[in-house]
Amino acid sequence: MVYYIACHYKAYWSLLNIFHYVSVRGMAAMLTSLIISFLFGQWFITFCQRNFRSKVREYTPESHQHKNDTPTMGGLFMLALFLLNGLLWNDLSKPLPWIFMFCVASFGLIGFWDDWQKIAYHKGISAKLKFRLQVLCATITVGLWYSLMHPNTHLCIPFFKNTTPDLSFLIIPWAVFVILAMSNAVNLTDGLDGLATGPLIANFATFSLIAYLAGHIKFAQYLFIPFAGTAELTIFGASLVGALLGFLWYNTYPAEIFMGDVGALSLGAGLALMALMARQELLLLIAGGIFVMETVSVVIQVASFKLFGRRVFRMAPIHHHFELLGWKETKITVRFWIISMILGLITILTLKMR
Repeated sequence: MVYYIACHYKAYWSLLNIFHYVSVRGMAAMLTSLIISFLFGQWFITFCQRNFRSKVREYTPESHQHKNDTPTMGGLFMLALFLLNGLLWNDLSKPLPWIFMFCVASFGLIGFWDDWQKIAYHKGISAKLKFRLQVLCATITVGLWYSLMHPNTHLCIPFFKNTTPDLSFLIIPWAVFVILAMSNAVNLTDGLDGLATGPLIANFATFSLIAYLAGHIKFAQYLFIPFAGTAELTIFGASLVGALLGFLWYNTYPAEIFMGDVGALSLGAGLALMALMARQELLLLIAGGIFVMETVSVVIQVASFKLFGRRVFRMAPIHHHFELLGWKETKITVRFWIISMILGLITILTLKMR
């Protein structure tokens, strides 16, 4: 909306020209998210205390029992900020913003239904139904992206500028897999106060910068990365960084509210789609190293137990393993944040190391 106002009235007020710059609108989106979070965050927590009280997940350490009845569905607030900023600061004349908003909102709806079922009936929707809905939403998202935006189908491999295999139409199942994997990886990581929030901030900041570089033809040519026209994603990324920082104010230990599946599934899907649209999805293995590690720990634990009848970790995902080793929750969380920030910096460095 602001973009259109600037377009129509810049002749009368030259100051409006600044809103043509993605960087300005990105910073404005971040500040909008932060200010609204601080103004209305406590009100939303009070609302959730009356309506959305959580129960801790099964197979968590006994020490987590004190978290029972903590308000959940904080992701709803972040989704509202995300959609508000998208409508307020993005150029809505192109399909990219609409596809991105559809992806995040649709996965948010799946998470909301699952959270609500847990609160109302003490049992979420079945894993099979949840997975099918995720596949459906991811397929629609990727189908829209492929048909409306005609993306570059070459796979960019980190550290190699001349090795870019063409996936052709196979990019559709590949992109669906990436979205599903990251969405569920973030959901697995969301097991301690602020644990998923910190790495998400680092990842959205990293891929906001990458999306900006991939959306600027001169920067893209200089770095030998595909020009993907993704500058507008920078605004979404900045908006989510602001929303997550505002949420972290209340989610840090001891958490006043949890993000729930409505937040974890939607933000994970959004992060994956941002990387896919910028054609740098393999960098998720580096920047999202915490999410990868959490997921791999679950896979190893399940495989080891089924094949050999033994557990590799005391409990999976791996953050619970460290808890049972005697690490304090805050120590695990902050160390994972630090690792995520380091991985984000390494990810940005890979753009030049080609």
